Amino acid sequence: MRAKDAIGRHGEDIAAGHLEAAGLQILVRNWRCRAGELDIVARDGSVLVFAEVKTRSSLAYGLPAEAVNRTKAARIRQLAMQWLNAQRDAGIALSWSALRFDVVSVVRTGGSFEVTHLVGAF
Repeated sequence: MRAKDAIGRHGEDIAAGHLEAAGLQILVRNWRCRAGELDIVARDGSVLVFAEVKTRSSLAYGLPAEAVNRTKAARIRQLAMQWLNAQRDAGIALSWSALRFDVVSVVRTGGSFEVTHLVGAF
């Protein structure tokens, strides 16, 4: 595994732990289809949350959340619809009052990680 991939995987683990500590229930991680991947799908009470995780080992290239631009957000929305359709097609009954798209930024600072959770980021 490349160092970049290992940092990204570790960042997703940290983000999932952060979301669980905040009271969200993780439904699935790293859901893949031909069009791409959803990092985390979770429930926050009656709200279904699609969380994009961005991890950086420094701020040399800016804040991690800045990497989620309009194009990336549109792709995540499209993937979310595909995930919802896949659940329906599999006969899995889910109910929620709303959908939400969050971004979780993870930055390695020295030996620790700083997490920023942007609720309803797009």
